[in-house]
Amino acid sequence: MAQKPKIDPHVGRLGYLQALVTEFQETESQVPLPIADAKEQVLANLANFAYDPGNYQYLRQLQVLDLFLDSLSEENETLIKFAIGGLCNLCPDKANKEHILQAGGLPLIINCLSSPNEETVLSAVTTLMYLNSPGTRSHSELTSLPVVQCMLRFSLSTNTRLRNLAQIFLEDLCSPSQVAEARSQQAHSALGIPLPKTEAPQQP
Repeated sequence: MAQKPKIDPHVGRLGYLQALVTEFQETESQVPLPIADAKEQVLANLANFAYDPGNYQYLRQLQVLDLFLDSLSEENETLIKFAIGGLCNLCPDKANKEHILQAGGLPLIINCLSSPNEETVLSAVTTLMYLNSPGTRSHSELTSLPVVQCMLRFSLSTNTRLRNLAQIFLEDLCSPSQVAEARSQQAHSALGIPLPKTEAPQQP
């Protein structure tokens, strides 16, 4: 079992988060795990802290939003899963949404729709819905033709959560004409973002 970072409990919340960020950024891990595994553990911890609105200010101050966005370009699917999960947790906050959009995070999040990992895709769809919520400047990329086609495919998924999210996305974020155009294009093309794979249980 991975060890938790050894952090002085008296440093406070900001200090604790700073220690996590520092550990993630260090090239040599301080825990007895391969570096990739240690980074996954720390990124998972940061994503969990993003659940708490009381941490939003600290996470912005420590540039954790940018750390999450940078991690979306990793080849490691587990890092991507935790990074998009962290962004999804942060998106209910208007300042966080604006930062993600201004930092050019939208294309990176849209790319997560093609992940083979269902949890990554679920977080990506939810994040896109948060980014299009009232009070946020409209971005045409959110409902571009490839994204709408993707949601049409997801609306046929056997995963109930993904299917329901996709249907809500199509009903709440897309106009009837956008959905009709996407359906028409799909009828003439076999191309599209494949459905994510359901993780098979590991063999003993």
